[in-house]
Amino acid sequence: MKYFDELILLALLVAGCNRSVDQKNETDMKTKKSAQAEAAAADTTPKVTGIGGIFFTSENPKATMEWYGKNLGLAIGDYGSPFEFRNANRPDEINYLMWTPFKKDTEYFAPSSKELMINYRVQHLEKLVSKLKENGVKVLDEIETYDYGKFVHIMDPDGYKIELWEPVDHELTKMGGKTTK
Repeated sequence: MKYFDELILLALLVAGCNRSVDQKNETDMKTKKSAQAEAAAADTTPKVTGIGGIFFTSENPKATMEWYGKNLGLAIGDYGSPFEFRNANRPDEINYLMWTPFKKDTEYFAPSSKELMINYRVQHLEKLVSKLKENGVKVLDEIETYDYGKFVHIMDPDGYKIELWEPVDHELTKMGGKTTK
């Protein structure tokens, strides 16, 4: 019986040590994430931070959206499917990516003749546009500002029109609606 009591005591001791290690690891992880979030907030580098949208042409966008909704479970709205995800540096913040099929004859992709356009999420759009112009990148329009962010379009070397978006995600959250998660 004494051996059994010692075994139980040893198990409790090990469990207590593991719990302390787990708590320390959790505290370290929170501290590291907080430092990463602060560093990200302080980062003023004009750059892409993620994908904001995938846009492509379709013979019948409505039927395409319905097919994706029915077969792949996308939450479909008037403009396609907004995907919802968490910001890696600020996990309490909801971010969005828009998936949208356009009519084949859309002018929205012009001057590109490609059937695909990517929207990139960016930070410090004005500085990024200045940098792009300095580098000889073709900027197609002026920055437009809406409640949910700022937009501008550029051409890449392969002839794809690219949409750059500096988002204001909390405004999209306020708009509500179904999202794909």
